[in-house]
Amino acid sequence: MIPLKDDNPTRTFPFITIILIILNCVFFIFELGQGEHLVTFVKSFGCIPYEITTGTDTEPCIFFPVRFTIFTSMFLHGGWMHLIGNMLYLWIFGNNIEDRLGHFRFIIFYLFIGVIASLTQIMVNPFSTIPQIGASGAVSGILGAYILLFPKTKVLTLIPLFYIIRIISLPAFVVLGFWIVLQIINGFVSLSYTAQGGVAFFAHIGGFIAGLLFIKPFLIGRRR
Repeated sequence: MIPLKDDNPTRTFPFITIILIILNCVFFIFELGQGEHLVTFVKSFGCIPYEITTGTDTEPCIFFPVRFTIFTSMFLHGGWMHLIGNMLYLWIFGNNIEDRLGHFRFIIFYLFIGVIASLTQIMVNPFSTIPQIGASGAVSGILGAYILLFPKTKVLTLIPLFYIIRIISLPAFVVLGFWIVLQIINGFVSLSYTAQGGVAFFAHIGGFIAGLLFIKPFLIGRRR
């Protein structure tokens, strides 16, 4: 299932969501421009579990300590499809969460959930030397918040069935419920090859659960 748009208007302009999308795109273009230094760049700014758990910095950065890579890694991506997929979900679902939280709370929520997502993946494989990169964990938290706040909102969804492609409207809890079930299945399958890298499914799972748990506390004091 590929969501295309939701039927959920907002009262405010989602400029934080747009800024996050722009930042992710700008950082990705800068990342592509590293050429032969790309691997060093990703190791310097990506979140490497071994470095976080041991405090060892294999590719030292003069700008900040190694634990700050939990934040910088959120703005790096492993390819165009990785970037486009994350930004599509952020654009469709992020504007409504920003609308409910307010701009300032939204950016705090986004970064906070992103950190929890990264730490979840680190807990699963604490001594991995493979960099974790991508906005997926933070975006997963947005999805968790969305399914709790707007479960019945219609989402226009593209469904490829072999050679047939259908576009239908489905409730958000179906679209996002299917997504998280897929992450959980793939996450446990991935346990057998975590040393080889790949998608950080447990960051997705941790982010989604954190979004579910923390969206209501973040809404305290906000008018509906």
